[in-house]
Amino acid sequence: MSEEFGPDFVSITDEEGNEFELEHLGTLEHKGTTYMAFLPADMDEDDEDYGIILLKVIQENGEDLLADIDNEAELNEVYDQFMEQLFAEDEEDEGE
Repeated sequence: MSEEFGPDFVSITDEEGNEFELEHLGTLEHKGTTYMAFLPADMDEDDEDYGIILLKVIQENGEDLLADIDNEAELNEVYDQFMEQLFAEDEEDEGE
């Protein structure tokens, strides 16, 4: 993801109507599914709940929606893929 134009932010609303502001870190395809990684934009980094949020893109009624990853094995695989991608980008940035 290019930082040339600044970070990307999105607002999402959960099933209970709570709205959250998230910073988009990246997107990847894994086993035919699209996943997105975010950090909470409206939470202090010292908060115990602060951390990477992984969501998958699902189609519902022809519309793309973000959904939780309910399967722990799937979540771990996607987390590992994102960590490899993010660290590879960091190493590329250091080499410049």
